Amino acid sequence: MKIHLTSVFVDDQAKAEHFYTEILGFVKKHDVPVGGEDRWLTVVSPDEPDGTELLLEPAGHPAVKTYRDALVGDGIPLAQFAVDDVNAEYERLRGLGVRFTQEPLEMGPVTTAVFDDTCGNLIQIATKPQ
Repeated sequence: MKIHLTSVFVDDQAKAEHFYTEILGFVKKHDVPVGGEDRWLTVVSPDEPDGTELLLEPAGHPAVKTYRDALVGDGIPLAQFAVDDVNAEYERLRGLGVRFTQEPLEMGPVTTAVFDDTCGNLIQIATKPQ
């Protein structure tokens, strides 16, 4: 068994597509209309085009707002992405205007940082496990 797809709820799929592809550097994998303005919109790492997909899921369900507000209010990231160098990625993203809620922090063998994805979520980046 392996993880094939996971999701983050987003307020605006077009805005999320821009942020996750143009700012974070993911690549669009699927973009299929599913009714109204909603799309089945997934992105993947350019290093693993056949790897785990991230669904940029519309945040239309009534429970989503309460759930995300609670996580953000407590500073809890919704997802974590692996990077080779958290400090370098932190500087790159800050240079692109990304707002961090936690600067790089060393925790034993792992360094993490947390940013606002502009779509209603906090996302953590962490060094890849060795």
